[in-house]
Amino acid sequence: MKTITVLLVEDHMIMREGLRALLKLETDLRIVGEAENGRQAVALTRKLRPSVVVMDVGMPLLNGLEAARQILAAHPKTKILILSAHSDDAYVEKALALGASGYLVKQTSAHVLGEAIRKVWLGMRFFSPVIARRLDHQQLVDPGKVAAEKDSARLTPREMEVLQLIAEGKANKQTAAELHISIKTVEKHRQSMMNKLDIHDTAGLTRHAIAIGIIESSVQATVVPPPGRSQP
Repeated sequence: MKTITVLLVEDHMIMREGLRALLKLETDLRIVGEAENGRQAVALTRKLRPSVVVMDVGMPLLNGLEAARQILAAHPKTKILILSAHSDDAYVEKALALGASGYLVKQTSAHVLGEAIRKVWLGMRFFSPVIARRLDHQQLVDPGKVAAEKDSARLTPREMEVLQLIAEGKANKQTAAELHISIKTVEKHRQSMMNKLDIHDTAGLTRHAIAIGIIESSVQATVVPPPGRSQP
């Protein structure tokens, strides 16, 4: 039996340890690496070339959906299996549009994960029952969310990365350091995003990032500038 190599991508250590312990019981699955954010996932996929990437959605620095897009653009044969606490239509439809092979909610029974990995590795799709039922009924997404997705489709991949870091409360200097670009380049991306989205403040960009699933509202950072200074 051929061994299926797996990369685990989950920012919560306890959850990641649980997944690791669960998959170690499967004799045909081998964990070749672990990542705690999307940026690490992209780098490790390039280095390790896993058969399947099990990916959370809500992660710092680079969310799972954007990480999946970058991985599949560089390694189209890699299979992406989303494992998330979110089962909203908007998340599921975006993941499928990006090329993910399956989507499981974290409440799914433990034994299903191994089966899901095998199915997507074989080229099939696999969904948690609650998601599969909705897809069968072809439920429509909220028109407001569809509009937000269309607006964001005009953003470049780099602008999407900058948007996430801004929404997480990172200042321009921190964003520049994280992406290894100049502060002036960050400012250009920020202005370009504002023009494309017709959003002209950080709070608005943050709300937009939450609306389209780039970050979760629970991870939004609150940055309080020192007295007499404003946030860059």
